Amino acid sequence: RQLKWDFQKHSDTGLGKTLDFKEMETAIDKSENEMKVTVYFFYCNKTQKHRSTSLAEEPENECKLTFTIKQGHINPSDKDLIVFKRSSGLCWSSVEQALRPLCQLLQAYAVPMAVVKAEQLVKLAQRWNGEWEGAPPVSSLISVLYNQGKVLDVLSRPGQRFKGEGGAKAAAVHIQSCWRRYTARSAYLRYCRCKWAVGTISLSWLMHTQLCRVKKALQARRFSHLENQRCRAQHLAANWNYIQGSKRTIIHIPSLGYSQSQRCNLRNFDVVQNIQIGRLCEIRDENVEVIYVCPMHLKEDMKQYYSSLLKSNRPQEESLAETLDTSLSKTQFIMLTPEAVDYFPVDMCLSSLLKYSPHTLQRIRRLVQGKHSYIVPGVAHVDDLAVADELGVPLMGPEPAVSQLYGTKSGARKIFRAAGVEMPPGAEDLYSLEQLHERLAELMVQHLDVTLWLFKMDSELGGSALCDVSHMKSYAWALNLYQRYGPDTWRSEGIQEPVVAQFLKEIPEWLSSHAHPANTSEHWAGFLQTFLRQGGVVEARPPSHSPSCVTVDLLLEPGGHISMLSCGDLLQSPCGLKVLGSSVPQTSLCSDTLQWIYTLVGQACLEKGIVGHVSGLALTSDLCLLQVWALDLHLSYSDHLAMTQMLLYSTQGTLSCQNSFEVPMSNTEQETEESAEKVQSRKRHAVLSSRLFHASLPMLYRSVFFQMCKAHGIGFNPQKKQGTLFALYDSSERRQIGMIVVSDSPQRALLTFAHNLSVIHQEISSSRTQGGTNFKVRVNVLMIPSACNQKHFSAAYSCLSSLNYNKYKFHI
Repeated sequence: RQLKWDFQKHSDTGLGKTLDFKEMETAIDKSENEMKVTVYFFYCNKTQKHRSTSLAEEPENECKLTFTIKQGHINPSDKDLIVFKRSSGLCWSSVEQALRPLCQLLQAYAVPMAVVKAEQLVKLAQRWNGEWEGAPPVSSLISVLYNQGKVLDVLSRPGQRFKGEGGAKAAAVHIQSCWRRYTARSAYLRYCRCKWAVGTISLSWLMHTQLCRVKKALQARRFSHLENQRCRAQHLAANWNYIQGSKRTIIHIPSLGYSQSQRCNLRNFDVVQNIQIGRLCEIRDENVEVIYVCPMHLKEDMKQYYSSLLKSNRPQEESLAETLDTSLSKTQFIMLTPEAVDYFPVDMCLSSLLKYSPHTLQRIRRLVQGKHSYIVPGVAHVDDLAVADELGVPLMGPEPAVSQLYGTKSGARKIFRAAGVEMPPGAEDLYSLEQLHERLAELMVQHLDVTLWLFKMDSELGGSALCDVSHMKSYAWALNLYQRYGPDTWRSEGIQEPVVAQFLKEIPEWLSSHAHPANTSEHWAGFLQTFLRQGGVVEARPPSHSPSCVTVDLLLEPGGHISMLSCGDLLQSPCGLKVLGSSVPQTSLCSDTLQWIYTLVGQACLEKGIVGHVSGLALTSDLCLLQVWALDLHLSYSDHLAMTQMLLYSTQGTLSCQNSFEVPMSNTEQETEESAEKVQSRKRHAVLSSRLFHASLPMLYRSVFFQMCKAHGIGFNPQKKQGTLFALYDSSERRQIGMIVVSDSPQRALLTFAHNLSVIHQEISSSRTQGGTNFKVRVNVLMIPSACNQKHFSAAYSCLSSLNYNKYKFHI
């Protein structure tokens, strides 16, 4: 109807006069019923009208028409083509236009024969006029063929394009275009690589320069920290006598500045750092105020326990939300936890956590403002200097570099050698296998009377191994040679050289077969690898079967004075390589010998620039005290000293190097007035152990644990100054505790300690409970009174024999 309106609109131009509008209306009305619009244009010329009618009346003939194209060429004399051309009529021009690209395609690909469907070709021609502006796509051209499959197989053959007309030229063009593309792509990639290299080099250079600037800034800052520490240390040394006699504040930071790998290998590193919580007991000096930096948050039960132990109000563990105007005047001590413990890994040392805790540093700075104060660290770390510089207080301890140099087993031997004290025959600074074998062979030849040799790693946490030389095949032969030549002739190199060569041949096999690591569960191969990586020493074990080991804690004051803070006999494992506890006071060495040894060692340490707390070990080779060897040296505050501080605070006693531990007694004790006037103090003996472990301890609340101990008579009597004290370390794991037993005799102290372990184990363990404990090892060691000297040995043995000790043994 729209066409009709358009034709009527243009009737003035004469176009409408050439059309039969009645026939058009009929066609339009018919198409509305069929949903299809078909417009027939009829010319007035009857001939043209007749031709259009003949094409419309014979569509079936057109469908059957096909013709053949060979090698891309059409045969004009082909009958089928002539019939198709005649039937096409006026639309042949458009058909011919669509047929031309089809022929070009077939010629280009040298298709031998293609059969064209005329009907599809006509439809393609009609679509071409309406849809495509250029040549139709190849898929449309192929769709008009009767043998599409064969033609597509020909077209898909590799290189078929270059076999048709103009193939050589197309190949040349293709090769040239590929080469040009390759050269252009290669040049572009070279340009990109050069551009990337320039960017990488420039970025690396910028990062390198920035890193150098940061390193220089850090070095300058650390150097300034060190210089400031030295200035403050000089001021502390100059005024130490005045500071020691006046009010002062001690900042205790029990940090363990081990290497990263060693800290990661320690389980519950925060609990290990908090074992020295006994430092709080230094407030027994009325002039001392203690700020204890705790590596973890403590719960209320821990605070209440140490509040009652220290006879004061509950300790104040400050948080960020609390006010900052609280002073130390009321409680004389305060516990602070750095806020960085909530954000940083557990294996970071406490000084590093405190360094990145600005609020805690500000709190400490306000607490020590205007007071004499200094820091007592743990194992030295570079962050100790940063914390001391941030707080503006001196550090009473060795510098980190000095501590790393002399805080090892090899460094301890250097100090002992400088001090002129006797030490076991051995060699230090061993880092290669050849060096180890050569030095060991020389030592074995020079000291044939030594049958046991110790291999100790330089690190404080490193293990040790023990090997018996009697298992060596040529050892008996070497002893015969030694007896034949005598001691004087044996010292000549000519006689010892063949023995050394023979030992060198046997040492590798001897070590791999008979060397046993003591503190680790690994084999000799793994121990040797770690030993050579960290370095270590080789030392002789004493020939006696029951050596006694004494530990001494010294304070090397900045003013140069050397004072002994604690001493005790170590309780060792049967192999003699593990420390299980200690007994106070020591009874293995005479006081003069002990004082002479620690004075020489302290003077040597002061000459090396070491100040602060130092703990050392001395070993007696036999019960007659004919020989004393200096074994080890630790340049830090020890666990034994922390437990001793708790012992002295609880008993208000005094410990001297004269083999005495005395406590004052009050007049309320059931004694006569005359005896009370004469006896002002009583001697006491104590057994200390800071690392008691039991897997079932977390199953009990602290209150239940103490009620259980009270029910069994385990407790401390402040009037008699004897009994049992516990040291608690954490509020979460609760697997480790420390225990102190005080009694009037060493035998009773040992037996009470063993009895307490037995009772606790029987109460908290069951047949279903699975887990580890080290209680049994302690009990087995305590059955032999190793802490007593020879004078008390018979009395101790008779005491042990008279008691039914089997009920105190553990059955684990």
